Amino acid sequence: MVYSLAYRRPPHVEPRRISTASGDSGPSIGGTTLDETNESLQDSSINYGIPDALSFDRIIDGGTCPPCTTRDFMNYLIYIEHAAENLQFFLWYKDYIRRFDLLSEKERRLAPEWTLEQAEAQALALKDNPAPMKSISAETAAVFKGTDFDAPKTTIVELSKGGSNPFGTPPMTPTSRDHDSIAPSEYPWSDSGSTLRSGFKASHDKKAAGAFAAADVKLQPFTIQPFREEISRIISIYVAESAPRQLNLSSKERAGLLHALATTTHPTAFRRVIHTVEWSLRHQAHQNFIRWTICNGNRPRVIFARGLGIAGIVGGILAAVLIVLSNAGRGWRVLSAIGFGIGIATLVAAWKGMCVVLHGMHHRHLRPWELFAEDDDASSVLEMKKDSFDTLGSNNSYEDQPWVAKYEKRNLIRKVFDREVWIQEPALRQIQDTIFLQAVLGSLVLTAIC
Repeated sequence: MVYSLAYRRPPHVEPRRISTASGDSGPSIGGTTLDETNESLQDSSINYGIPDALSFDRIIDGGTCPPCTTRDFMNYLIYIEHAAENLQFFLWYKDYIRRFDLLSEKERRLAPEWTLEQAEAQALALKDNPAPMKSISAETAAVFKGTDFDAPKTTIVELSKGGSNPFGTPPMTPTSRDHDSIAPSEYPWSDSGSTLRSGFKASHDKKAAGAFAAADVKLQPFTIQPFREEISRIISIYVAESAPRQLNLSSKERAGLLHALATTTHPTAFRRVIHTVEWSLRHQAHQNFIRWTICNGNRPRVIFARGLGIAGIVGGILAAVLIVLSNAGRGWRVLSAIGFGIGIATLVAAWKGMCVVLHGMHHRHLRPWELFAEDDDASSVLEMKKDSFDTLGSNNSYEDQPWVAKYEKRNLIRKVFDREVWIQEPALRQIQDTIFLQAVLGSLVLTAIC
């Protein structure tokens, strides 16, 4: 069974931002919506070349098979797009809503909902009042002193290590409620059963306090609110400037979020930011991931397939010329159409990222980070998998992982004929069958015309 012959694979979407300050909104998870009338985020993806079986929600909920699982999506964002922070933040937020709803009514009252009226009033206040000047370190100020780049006297300089900090209160002793904030998740996409597997390491309070100060937040956060320590870690990892997994937020979005988080730890404080993150995942990252997954071969194999297609076309043309120049009958000219048709079909399929040989077995090449999983130490491979789903982890750098150097040393022939694995996802096989049928029909039409 195939899709329509007019099917087109999803187009590549360049990263771009949307503005939530203009009232452009849509449904989000956890019921924290900006405008219930806008259903753009829930529209069927088939208009973009993505069937419902491979929809964003289906992948996130664990309803797909390799190579279209949540882990495959995460690996794509880490190794290909280099932008996994949106998905990591989204998964944390989804789990955060679940854990917040499990709190007692008494604890939930400590963190009131951040209403739309408060969000709009805060946005107007940030619009009317210019943002404070960005702080610079004392060392940088000393270097530029006396030059044209010398900062004016009103520039805010970071406090020295020995200086006083209004937010530098001693950390609270961990309680059972704090341990609940990092409870294991029940999501099917987590191998270890935990999305927030993080011990009590170095406190992120100092970096969070710096982010609050940079946003000119006057109100000191209430430490008695539930998950306050976890929110401080989220600020230092995803929100603060130069954070290891800094989200692509505008200065107004960042300031608005920090003002909301200084007031409450309720999930609605992330309303505007989570909409931006979710929109980017649904309408940019998800489409690019499906487009990339349709390709069943690595780049050297696809280039090799294109070369074979061109060689088949050239061979068919040469055969036709030789038959015409020879004394052979007209019927022998049909032989040239065989090479010509195979060449066109191979070239068309390869132009869409598919190798017809691999497709004949419904196989795909293993990704570079999958190739050496068996060779590497089992503990290091498990740690690599956990790090990508550790939503409170460090940055997403992978240059020091063992497979990088090994794959660079791999010769070109071995890359062309790398190890293969069967494609388990039925919807993906159906898409590839459709593309293959389009290539075959296109080659028959062109061969008949020529």
